[in-house]
Amino acid sequence: MPAYCDVALPVPLDLVFTYRIPPGIEPVLGARVLVPFRQQRMAGVVVELHDRAPAPDSKVKAKDIIEVLDSVPVFDEQRLKLARWIASYYIAPIGEVVRSMLPLQAEFARHVSYRIAMDGELALHNASATGSPGRSRRTAEEQMIEFRVLDLLAQRSAASEDAIGEASLRRATKASRELLAGMVRKHWIERLDESGTRDATRTRKVARLLRLPEAHEKINENQQRLIDALAEAAGAGILEAQGEEPQAKTSGAAPLEVLRELDVPASTLQTLVKRGIVGIEEGPMDFRMSSLRPREHAGLKLTDAQTDALQVINSGVAEREFAACLLHGVTGSGKTAVYLSAMQAVLAVGRSAILLVPEIGLTPAVAADLHSIFGGEVAILHSGLSDNERAEQWHRIHIGSARIVVGTRSAVFSPVADLALIIVDEEHDGSYKQEETPRYHARDVAVMRAKMANATVVLGSATPSLESYANAQSGKYKLIELRERIADRLMPEVKIVDMRQEFQETGSEQVLSRALLEAIGERLTRREQVMVLLNRRGYAPVVLCRACGHKLECANCAISLTMHKKLHKMECHYCGFVAPVPKQCVKCGSEYVQFLGTGSEKLEELLRAHFPEARIARMDRDTVRGRGAVEAMLHRLDLEEIDILVGTQMIAKGHDFHGVTLVGVVGADYALGLPDFRAAERTFQLLTQVAGRAGRGDVRGEVLFQSYFPDHYAVQFAAKHDFASFYEKESRYRSWMHYPPHASLANVLVRSDRLDDALKWSGMIGRWFEAQRKEGVRVMGPAPAPIVRLKNDYRYHFVLKSASREKLNQLLRGMIAHANEQKIPRTNVVVDVDALWLM
Repeated sequence: MPAYCDVALPVPLDLVFTYRIPPGIEPVLGARVLVPFRQQRMAGVVVELHDRAPAPDSKVKAKDIIEVLDSVPVFDEQRLKLARWIASYYIAPIGEVVRSMLPLQAEFARHVSYRIAMDGELALHNASATGSPGRSRRTAEEQMIEFRVLDLLAQRSAASEDAIGEASLRRATKASRELLAGMVRKHWIERLDESGTRDATRTRKVARLLRLPEAHEKINENQQRLIDALAEAAGAGILEAQGEEPQAKTSGAAPLEVLRELDVPASTLQTLVKRGIVGIEEGPMDFRMSSLRPREHAGLKLTDAQTDALQVINSGVAEREFAACLLHGVTGSGKTAVYLSAMQAVLAVGRSAILLVPEIGLTPAVAADLHSIFGGEVAILHSGLSDNERAEQWHRIHIGSARIVVGTRSAVFSPVADLALIIVDEEHDGSYKQEETPRYHARDVAVMRAKMANATVVLGSATPSLESYANAQSGKYKLIELRERIADRLMPEVKIVDMRQEFQETGSEQVLSRALLEAIGERLTRREQVMVLLNRRGYAPVVLCRACGHKLECANCAISLTMHKKLHKMECHYCGFVAPVPKQCVKCGSEYVQFLGTGSEKLEELLRAHFPEARIARMDRDTVRGRGAVEAMLHRLDLEEIDILVGTQMIAKGHDFHGVTLVGVVGADYALGLPDFRAAERTFQLLTQVAGRAGRGDVRGEVLFQSYFPDHYAVQFAAKHDFASFYEKESRYRSWMHYPPHASLANVLVRSDRLDDALKWSGMIGRWFEAQRKEGVRVMGPAPAPIVRLKNDYRYHFVLKSASREKLNQLLRGMIAHANEQKIPRTNVVVDVDALWLM
C-alpha cells in the first residue's frame, strides 16, 4: 500500500490535497474517504495513490485519513478521466467537479458541536464581575449573545455532559454562525466536527397479515376491514387457504399510510398486532416512476425513415467505436421511437444506455415510456428527487440493477457498466448548461464521455444548435434526418399576426389578437385542446410611477420586480426577493402607480374573461412548484380535463398530446430585443418547438404567432419550418462577428458585494489581459454585466473570443493564476467556457 494519496475535496480551490495513509487503512483509487480539512471533516475522492511525501521544507504537514467510506470505487478509471477533462476544459476545481458527478450527499451527515474552553470560562468569570463577557467592540446585543453561549456551555460542562450541537446551540441562544466562529478564534469555545456517514436507505413501516383469524376469534367491523385490505394485498391465494395452514401462505402487506385511509381507529391495528394476526415491520420504500400513461409508439413499428436512422445508430454501437450522430427530425417525426428502439437493441446485448432530457417536466413522460418497455431496468436521476432517492437510484445503476438511465444533465455522469449509447434529446436546450461551478455543458460532456467509452452519442432535435449543426456539416457528426411527420401527418399551418396592424385597426394595444380569439373559440366548439404560450411569468413585469418615473426594482438586483396578482406580492425572478404590492410610489408618494406589461398570470385572467366556460390551466414555475405538480398538470392535459393550457416555455418542449390542435404564441418576438447574440436562434427554436405541439393527432394543427416584427427572419423561417435557411442566414451573421460556431467563446465574471472590490479586481485583471496581448484571442472588457447587480453582487465581465480553443484555455488558466497571486478570492472570479448567457 502506498504511503500517501491525493484527495479531491469539494472546495473552490484548483488543487488536490495530499494525505498520509495510516496503518490499517487501505483506500482504493476512485473511492471516498473521510479526511480532516482545516477545522472540519470532509468526504473526498481518492484520485491518486503514491509515495511522494511533502517536501521537507514544506509548511504543510500531511494529515492522516480518518476513515475509508467505500470498499469499491465509486469512480472507475474512465469517469476519473472524464472528471479531469471537465476540470481542465471548464477551468473548474477538480473537487467541485467530482462533487457534481456523485449524488451521494445523503450518505454524509454533517454534525458540528461546541464546548466551552478554558479562556471562555475565564471570560465568563470576568463577565460575572463586570456584567460583560470581556472587552469587545461588538454591539451590546452581540455581547449578550456571547454571554448566553458561554453560560449554556458552562452549564453543560458542569453537568459532565457532551458538547451541544450547533443547531441546538443557535436555537437556544440566537447566535449566528459568524458569531460562533469569532468566539472560536478568541479561544473561548471549541468547535468539534463529528461528521460522518449515515444510512440513506429509504424505508417505511408496513403492516403484514401473518394469519387469518380462527373461527372462534371475535373480529369487529373495523378489524375485518383491515384484515380484508391486507388479504387483498396478498392476492386471492390466501383467501383460498383458510383450512390449509394459512400462516404458511404468502402474506399481504400494506404501508401504514394506506391503511390510515380506511378511516379506522389506530387502536384497531394495535389490537390485531397484539393478537398475532398482523405484524408491523420496516420495509424498503418503493420508487415512483411516473403516473403518466406511456405514449403510444405503435409497438415501435418504425417507418422507413426511422428504420434507416436506427440502422445508422445501431451500426455505430455494434462497431464499439466512438460515433457521434445528429438526429435532425421535424417535430412529430418519431425521434422518441428511434431512441427507444436503439436502447432496446443495446439492452438486448447486455449493455447500457443513458437518455438525457432538458427539463424535469419531461422526465415523468419519458420515464413512463421507458418503464413500460424496460420495466425494472430503468433508473431515473434529476434534481427533483430527494437526496436519499438520488443516492438510491445511483446505487441501483452502480451495481448493475439498472442499465437504462433517464434524467436531466447530471445523469450524464451515471456509473453505468459497459456504456454503449448516450442520447441527448432536445440537444439545443440551454438547460443542459450548468449555471454554477463547474459550468459544464451536458451535451458536450456526453460527446466526450462517449468518446472515452468508445460508445455512440446521438444528439436529437427539431431545431439543432448552430454548433451541433455546424459539426454535422463539417463531417464531425453523422447527420441523420427525419423530414416528415409519422403517419403522414401534415406539419401545422402557421399564420403570423402583425400586431402593429392590429393596433391600427383596433385603436388600442391588444394582448390577444382577434384572429387568435376567434381560432380559440372554434377549437372549444369542436372540443379540441389549445395551448397559448407567453414566455414571461407573473402578472405584470414592470411597476412604474407615472408622476416621477420611478421603477420598482429588487433590493438585491438591478432588475424590475414582477407583480404576482394572485399571491399579492412583488417578486424578483433572479434572487427571490419579495415585497408588497405598492399602493403608492415608494419614492414620491404618488398614487399614480401603473402596472405595465403582461405575464402568463394576466394572460390566464384575460382568457378566463373571454372564455368563462372553458377549463383553463396555467403551467409555469409559479403553478408547478410542488413535487409532482408538473406530472399532475400533464396528466390532466393527457386526460383532456383541460381545454386551454397557458404557460411559459415549459409547455413548448417535447410534450405529445394528440388533442392539441391549436397553438397561440403571444409576444413571439420578445427575445429579439435582448442584448444577446443568440436572440434570433432562441426565438426560432422556441417558436418552432411550441408550434410542434399542434396537430400531433388525426386533426391538422394550426399555429398563430403574434409579432411586432413579423418580417424578422427568425419568425419567418419558424413559420415555414425551414431550419436549413435559418441556419444559413444566422451562421453568416455569426461568422462576420466571430461568434460560435465560428469561434470559441468564454465569459469571465468578476463579482463582489462591495463595488470598490469589483471595480478594483476587474481593473487588475483587465490590465493583465492587456499586457498579455495573446495572438489569436480577442478580449473585450471590462464592462458592466447586462445585469450589473445580482443577488447583492456587483458584476463586471470580459468576453473572450478565439478560433483556437487551446489558446483560449491557456489564457484563461494564466488569468486564474494571476488572480490567485493578487489574492483575488477564487469564488469572486467566475470563468464560463462556451457561455450561453452573457449576463
